[in-house]
Amino acid sequence: MLKRSFGAPSFYLFWRYWNPIWSYYLSRYVMKPVSSFLPHWCAVIITFAISGALHDLAVMLIKWKLLCFFTPWFSLMGVCVLLSLKFNLSFSHFPMPVRALINFLYISGSFHLTELLF
Repeated sequence: MLKRSFGAPSFYLFWRYWNPIWSYYLSRYVMKPVSSFLPHWCAVIITFAISGALHDLAVMLIKWKLLCFFTPWFSLMGVCVLLSLKFNLSFSHFPMPVRALINFLYISGSFHLTELLF
């Protein structure tokens, strides 16, 4: 799972390969219903936000502490996915280690930006 997702030639494909079981349920129970009445871009952000909220909830249950970090972080990654699709950002011509680094930079960059803002 790690090699395929981090070696993906785009950030969009990274998320297609990352945790396919979780993605299936998010697609079926969030993305498809939401995209039936909202634009696709909005459904993508909402799907990432709900995934983040569920991660926040899991951490809150473990720590018994109010937390809201994953929701904005995942929402920001959803925006990154949309921007990478809009501008057709592909790094398929790079070798796998470079693609892995670029995908890691998307994730860590959005993490640090969320950390600064929240």
